[in-house]
Amino acid sequence: MSSLFGYTTRTMATRLTLDLDTLRTLTVANDLGSLALAAEQLGRTPSAVSLQMKRLQEELGAPVFRKRGRGLALTEEGVVALAYARRMLSLNDELLDTMQGANIDGHIRIGCTQDFAAVLPSALSHFALLYPRMQVELRIEGNAALADAVEASQIDLAVAIGHETRAAAETIGQLEIVWIAASTFALPQNHPLPLAALGPQCAFRRCAIEHLETATTPYRIAASSPSLDGLWAALLAGLGITARTGLRLPEGLVSAASLFGLPALGALPVTVHRNPQSTGIAVDRMKILLTEAVQAALASQTKTAKKHKQSSRVA
Repeated sequence: MSSLFGYTTRTMATRLTLDLDTLRTLTVANDLGSLALAAEQLGRTPSAVSLQMKRLQEELGAPVFRKRGRGLALTEEGVVALAYARRMLSLNDELLDTMQGANIDGHIRIGCTQDFAAVLPSALSHFALLYPRMQVELRIEGNAALADAVEASQIDLAVAIGHETRAAAETIGQLEIVWIAASTFALPQNHPLPLAALGPQCAFRRCAIEHLETATTPYRIAASSPSLDGLWAALLAGLGITARTGLRLPEGLVSAASLFGLPALGALPVTVHRNPQSTGIAVDRMKILLTEAVQAALASQTKTAKKHKQSSRVA
């Protein structure tokens, strides 16, 4: 494994203090895969960026980058350095936000799909500590309505499922879709599959129908509701089966990727939408907090799904 820069190991009588600006260059270079692109984004010359990385490697006593074709790749030591760099920069940015945010007022409008409403408290409480004078306006709606609201400048930020092709969308994760029904639900014999669903614009509803039609499985809409609470009520009553995320299901419901042998539904992208006219450090921070909260929920779902698969294999 060859190093992109030369470096030397040296012993210091006193501890070094790493330069945060250099660590930020490291993260940008890694994200863009190129020192030249990093230099362009940071407004520096390529030689200045190369000098920063050479100095960093000398200070760490290990190479952080190696050549990969025309681009860059992290060494094993570089992966470790990058993880610490992101943590250090996050603390630096949060400190600045805390000190500067105390004097920032105004209001911010955010929207969230019903599936991720449970992640809002952690993000909002953190935001309130950073920006105590900011007023927050919340909107919990369907995915299409949220994406439309961002495009119409009615809200600043929104977390949605699907709608990844929208101009304001950024994909931040993937959400597994599962079949959900009451634990007492039984498939009707010699009758179409009864579906319970939200409205026609619902991405989960469209996904379920597409897969059922591809598998030539007869179905009918047995129950519909404009709200998630209504959908749960229909399922608990045994009116049908639905396709949705398995996040925070009410007690009495069961889920699986191929429940009752139905076709697996795959996953949908989770997206964060930002109005391009909504600028400022408060909006920047809220986007980060929402993204981190959603990604933590997705990671938790993945771990839970793996545990269920392992337990079912043992059984």
